[in-house]
Amino acid sequence: MQQTNEPVSLWQKIRKGDKEALFVLYDDMYFHLVRYGLSVYADSDLVKDCIGHLFLKLWDSHTTLNNVENVRSYLFTSLRRTIVDYLNAAGRTASAMLEIHEEEGTEASYEEIIIARERDEEINRDLRNALNTLSPKQIELIRMRFFENLSYKEIAHLNSQSVKTSYNTIYDAIKMLRLKLKM
Repeated sequence: MQQTNEPVSLWQKIRKGDKEALFVLYDDMYFHLVRYGLSVYADSDLVKDCIGHLFLKLWDSHTTLNNVENVRSYLFTSLRRTIVDYLNAAGRTASAMLEIHEEEGTEASYEEIIIARERDEEINRDLRNALNTLSPKQIELIRMRFFENLSYKEIAHLNSQSVKTSYNTIYDAIKMLRLKLKM
């Protein structure tokens, strides 16, 4: 995809408040950002949402943007951070992320993306199978502790049990998950 304008000049225009330059940069970089985003995390909907969020953030902060010599690299790095921030906020584990290429601006091939997606699906299937071995109470306490970020004291209070019982139930569940996932 041929870029119609020099990204650095578009960047300067964006810093001065030129909304049209933002749209041109978005159009020029969209395909490349999607490919790179899929090399970071193999969910095209999430990647596209993060690209949109990235450009909204750029516009919201256009008056405070610094000079950038390599706009493409800056956008790739920013997209990777946006995806990681989203995954952390959503409570997804880092194991769901694909290997990030060391060299800035490298793009994964479609073959790598497909392999990574299959690996991600396999991990999800194994995790679902392991979770099916837990009792409903263990699953509920795991959810409270790791997805709702409740303390053991709060979990104990909500379940009318001692803190030690909550801790032991969660510990046993994690131990069982580790055992099942190592198989």
